[in-house]
Amino acid sequence: MRRDTSTLVKAAFATVLGILSVPHTASAQLDQPFPAYNPYPPLPGSVPPTVLPPDLQSEVLRVRREVQTVFGRYFAEWQALTPPTLTGQPPTLFPTGYDAVRILGGLLNFDENMSPFQNQACSFCHMPYAGFSGPIPSVNLTMVAYPGTFRYRAAKRTAQRYTYSPYFPQLQFNQGQNLFFGGNFWDGRATGYKLQSADAEQAQHPPVDPLEMGFADTACIAFRLTSASYRQLFELVWGVDFDIRWPANTAEICGIPQGARRFAGSPTPIALSPTDRTKANNIYDHWGQSISFLEHTTDVSPFTSKFDAFLVGNYTMTADEMAGYNLFNGKGNCNSCHVDGRSTLLTPGQIDTGNTVGGQPIFTCFGYANEGLPLNPRLPLFYESRPDRFGFTPNPDGLRYRDLGFGNFLRSGPQSGTDPNAANWLQLAPETDGQFQVVTTRNVAMTPPQCPTTEAGQVDANGKPIPYFQKEFFHNGYIKSLKQLVHFYNTRDVGTFEFNVTSGHCPPGTTERVNCWPMKEVPQNLDMTTGMLGLTDQEENQIVAFLQTLADGFDPNNPTVSNYKNIDTFTGQCTITAPGVTASTQGNETLTPTWSLTQFPCATDICGVAPLPSMTIP
Repeated sequence: MRRDTSTLVKAAFATVLGILSVPHTASAQLDQPFPAYNPYPPLPGSVPPTVLPPDLQSEVLRVRREVQTVFGRYFAEWQALTPPTLTGQPPTLFPTGYDAVRILGGLLNFDENMSPFQNQACSFCHMPYAGFSGPIPSVNLTMVAYPGTFRYRAAKRTAQRYTYSPYFPQLQFNQGQNLFFGGNFWDGRATGYKLQSADAEQAQHPPVDPLEMGFADTACIAFRLTSASYRQLFELVWGVDFDIRWPANTAEICGIPQGARRFAGSPTPIALSPTDRTKANNIYDHWGQSISFLEHTTDVSPFTSKFDAFLVGNYTMTADEMAGYNLFNGKGNCNSCHVDGRSTLLTPGQIDTGNTVGGQPIFTCFGYANEGLPLNPRLPLFYESRPDRFGFTPNPDGLRYRDLGFGNFLRSGPQSGTDPNAANWLQLAPETDGQFQVVTTRNVAMTPPQCPTTEAGQVDANGKPIPYFQKEFFHNGYIKSLKQLVHFYNTRDVGTFEFNVTSGHCPPGTTERVNCWPMKEVPQNLDMTTGMLGLTDQEENQIVAFLQTLADGFDPNNPTVSNYKNIDTFTGQCTITAPGVTASTQGNETLTPTWSLTQFPCATDICGVAPLPSMTIP
């Protein structure tokens, strides 16, 4: 009898994380110690042993403590704040209105009570010391996606950095260029159509995402804020009406994760009157706006990198950093998408005379591209194809799931969102299959002070190994270092590097991520501005050196200490390079062989929805 994939992963998650059905008042039980992980053999239809890291339990607890620390800091800021008063017309909070909204955003972002089991804040997947991306090195190395409030559930993509995300405009289709720009999330599903802020709408998704914070109803945010210790600040900033008649079963509903069988698919299981539903919706909109404001402040997006100091003459780049910058704008062609507001120089010897836009280069075109990443078999979503204890099936498609990115969103497909402009945009789906957001390169190299680099195999002047912080790159985390990232852009389409195999099956005599790139998950709509750049190994390293100048927190007056807010909260362990591991081979020590794509072809609810993809998806 064939062993069912989802049954096995459920057992694996239960062993590692503990699958307990408990009320939210007993949320601490969800993170209690559990027996050691006993992996199943990595055969088709079973859970590879490299999907879940053995230290996941302790790392989850570590990040929760750090989240609580930052929440306490924002709470102390609020207590010390000179209370603003409404002054003028229109009434304005004076003179500390900015700080009031910023602090409120911080409290909301780091409040664990905003989840059914009161064990997961927004920031659990987005901590400052990681550039507001994934804070657990072992997760970044293995499963990539972070466990949700109900620990059995985890999603399909990396924790996207949200530094500078408020600068992304509302999603729009440029008819002249025949391209989409703006929106938030890897697949653009936070369009900004309602709040006129893609970033504010992005903040509204995780609280009701069943694989993340997982409330069953958006009104649960208003309900939990009713008893929040900082409710007074929320009322001061927004003047909202918390006078809502909550049904007697509201607390029970808000303590059960979204998707539970008992809700019968209703998006609004809390039975509110139309008037009270409007009040709750208003509070939810202000939730998103508050967090977006925080992300727009210097707490998150401060423009304090070495590169920013360089632009005003307060930092002199090293020879490698300057060479990398010239390659970034020239031979590497990075600046075609990760634009710095200056110029793209493709001719050797050209002098960059371009001017920065507003003095604040964002290093993104706000668009979307398919870079041709291989399918990553470590993503836990592939193995979540049976109902959990609440009767919810995270991914009915199992191993047949394929990530079409933006194209899947335009079809309002599974694991994405609902396209609010499908009447006009659905027809464009085949042209965008496989495309993902061009994120800013700012803070791509940010790490905690204890772990000065993202790259394995680095040594100091005395030849001593430099501890590193394992990060995850691109939408599916397949790339494990900046060196690999640049090398991928450089060699993806070089004939001797490209193989018709899946990850974990590179031919003998080759090394995956070094001189073997597996087949592309989505082969159409490829970005062909990269893939065969002709960079030397030294030039790749120089581009990495430049990318490292884009981490915020540089103080010209104290250049050895980062002043990025809350970067000091990391309490975990850095990674020391294992023998033989380099930045080029980082992650290869636990490669996971991909199952047969022929045996498990793309699911019909993804690849069989009109308008159909323009090419066959493996």
